Amino acid sequence: MRTTELVDGFRQSAPYVNAHRGKTFVVMLGGEAISQPGFHDIINDIALLNSLGIKIVLVYGARPQINSSIDNAGLSSEYHKRIRVTDDSLLSLIKQVAGGLMLDITARLSMSLSNTPMQGAQINVISGNFVIAQPLGIDEGVDYHHTGKVRRIDVSGISRQLDSHGIVLLGPIAASITGESFNLTAEEIATQVAIKLKADKMIGFSDSNGIADEAGNIIAELMPNDAQAIYEQMDQDDDACSATLAFLNAAITAARAGVPRSHLVSYQINGSLLQELFSRDGIGTQIVTEPAEKLRSATIGDIGGILDTIRPLEEQGLLVRRSREQLEMEIDHFIIIERDGLVIGCAALYPFTEDQVGEFACLAVHPQYRDADRGAMLLKHILLKARKQNYKRVFALTTRSIHWFMEQGFQLGTVEDLPSQKQALYNYQRKSKILVFSL
Repeated sequence: MRTTELVDGFRQSAPYVNAHRGKTFVVMLGGEAISQPGFHDIINDIALLNSLGIKIVLVYGARPQINSSIDNAGLSSEYHKRIRVTDDSLLSLIKQVAGGLMLDITARLSMSLSNTPMQGAQINVISGNFVIAQPLGIDEGVDYHHTGKVRRIDVSGISRQLDSHGIVLLGPIAASITGESFNLTAEEIATQVAIKLKADKMIGFSDSNGIADEAGNIIAELMPNDAQAIYEQMDQDDDACSATLAFLNAAITAARAGVPRSHLVSYQINGSLLQELFSRDGIGTQIVTEPAEKLRSATIGDIGGILDTIRPLEEQGLLVRRSREQLEMEIDHFIIIERDGLVIGCAALYPFTEDQVGEFACLAVHPQYRDADRGAMLLKHILLKARKQNYKRVFALTTRSIHWFMEQGFQLGTVEDLPSQKQALYNYQRKSKILVFSL
């Protein structure tokens, strides 16, 4: 019986459901996303995250809605250093817009009709004075009036609500210790909340599905410095990419302050949030913290470190012995994990291009670093590399690690599953088990 796409999807997403349960996500919904026809689908997906045990802080913005209301009211809006100056008349209007959106979002999250994905859901949406603001003050003679910035985050208050399985909803208006209201940016609120809560992820939406390279391909992952370089090259005055610019800047700040991952996905693609979080390859761009360890392609200079890493396993008979000369010839097939200049892990992908198959081989991790899934990290990178080569499958030969490979999604195979060139070299005396991963 052939499995359906639905069944396959459930099975592939299960590990991510388990990994995300109990984690804290800060979701930033810009006004651009709220104005989209597919906004109700985004809200449904956020509600689904809550039902899966993920703690959600939802921060919404209202920039386009505020601009539209200002135009309709015949008012003008002054800017200084790309920051809106909020005088008394604008503050009154912005409070109306922000308050209306808060009620609309709360109503959406309260929906539980039988013909919607939120059937039977009972979500508590909590808004309150969790963000304390302070005025920006006067800069170069320009008084920002009621434009403010974050002074303090009530971390314990937010955490209590999240622990009670509620969704905390925060808007762009926050009160100060003097009882005044200030207009803040959603990006700053989301960033500061993510940092102070030590959130596991910050998620944002834009019209594009992540950050594209010069060829137009979405970049799956960026370090803060690389993201900063891209940000500085983007047109700061381009309204079309304002949401991308705002989130990218926020994600860089969050990453440098310790937020592990920030995801940028498109509000124009239905289900992009779920695809990013619950699929193996994702769909958008992640900005990740600078790691103490680096996973990279190996070079000739790494051969000594690779030999030190694999020799103990070779002596135990767990790996086939490789000479320095052989490694020099095969170094382009290797990736390594480097920590403080030392090689602490390695793996290789040997190509069998004619058969569109790759061999995952020579997996080794230093004994002191075997408790943090570095083997799985190396495997993930090898599988990504194989997909880019358009391989149909990856195989591995092992005598001791059969269950580990099966836990990673490999299935037992036979000699006939090997490419013909490898079949001719198969060592029947060693009796290695053959594991196959279909791509």
